[in-house]
Amino acid sequence: MAPPPHPRDAVIVQAVRTPLCRARKGGLAELPPSALLSAVLHGVLLKHPQQATATAGRDEYLIPPDAVQDVCVGNVLSPPTAAVAFRMAALSAGLPHTTSLSTVNRQCSSGLQAIANIAHAIRCGSIDVGIGAGVESMSANPMHKLYENHPPEVDWDAMQNCSNAKEVMDCLVPMGKTSENVSKKYGLDRRTLDELAARSHQKAARAQATGKFISEIVPVGDVDRDDGIRPSTTADKLAKLKPVFDKNGSTTAGNSSQLTDGAAAVLLMSREEAMRRRLPIMGCWKSYAVEGVPPRIMGVGPVFAIPSALAKASLSTDDIDVYEINEAFASQAHYSIETLRLDPDKVNPNGGAIALGHPLGCTGARLVVSLLNEMRRERKRTGVVSMCIGTGMGAAAVLEVDGQCILIVWLDIYE
Repeated sequence: MAPPPHPRDAVIVQAVRTPLCRARKGGLAELPPSALLSAVLHGVLLKHPQQATATAGRDEYLIPPDAVQDVCVGNVLSPPTAAVAFRMAALSAGLPHTTSLSTVNRQCSSGLQAIANIAHAIRCGSIDVGIGAGVESMSANPMHKLYENHPPEVDWDAMQNCSNAKEVMDCLVPMGKTSENVSKKYGLDRRTLDELAARSHQKAARAQATGKFISEIVPVGDVDRDDGIRPSTTADKLAKLKPVFDKNGSTTAGNSSQLTDGAAAVLLMSREEAMRRRLPIMGCWKSYAVEGVPPRIMGVGPVFAIPSALAKASLSTDDIDVYEINEAFASQAHYSIETLRLDPDKVNPNGGAIALGHPLGCTGARLVVSLLNEMRRERKRTGVVSMCIGTGMGAAAVLEVDGQCILIVWLDIYE
């Protein structure tokens, strides 16, 4: 039996993202990550984020900016000076200097970790109101130059000669190669992966065509829609692409996540604070888990993280209405779905990262935004967000719309 609502529950009252645009070629390629972050930090404070303007009137805010006590931003590829740039972005977004800010890097789960940090601070009473966000510009900070510009600072002789040197050095295995490792270890065939990738594009195209993404997107300038979705994608077309990481492999550019620019933000507060302000609650943060896995097959992370998060919430896989699982690669996404025996119709109902893109630091927050908007739209109750993490981890969070949340939404609409 689920525990009753608690005044210190961390609840989400607004969740937005920028459009997700192709790195180097898309609509956001010329903007620095701070500009993307500023857009969502401003938008998440508004009653109607889709109508965000640079200067908002007092009545346009969901809560006053000075009510926000802390902001945590997930980011992976930006240099250490991003901490300065992101603080500048927060101030330029209208948050006062009294609102503190930190950054976090847990690679592909950074945006989710940022939300978790704020949620846990609320739950333990450190703060009442905060924003968890994520941002990445893979145009400004290309992933392939990461080790070239910032090589790991380690004692290479010690690493290569320690008792578990193989696993230590596996932390450097390229992500695409880890995808091939998963495919080979678990006997995944190329056709299956291409079919998953094609479905991702088809679902995303349908969602975009029917306006499902409008409610979650904050325009950035005149850019107001995702530009990586390819509606005409089919498995047969994807089958013509050559493997990228192994000439006899199954991982191609078509069944891997896209390199993308984007940002997302989530406004959280304690349940008692939301009720005091009479704000509609989108969802409640129920549990969070991070689990380690062998670095060479890092993509299997969700297989371990999802059951861990569900156990903490006293739930099973069958209790979940919607899953948002990051499609870093079709190989790991398919393996996770099959191994956990998830209903494919519940997973990424509006497409995943293969169609929408995977801006590393943003993704965790973007998945929460997409999940909550889908649950509200389709009147679903319980959802899970999960992703694999480079160097061998998986993260997962459980979110829920409970009866009290529904009541507050009803009151807000009809009073």
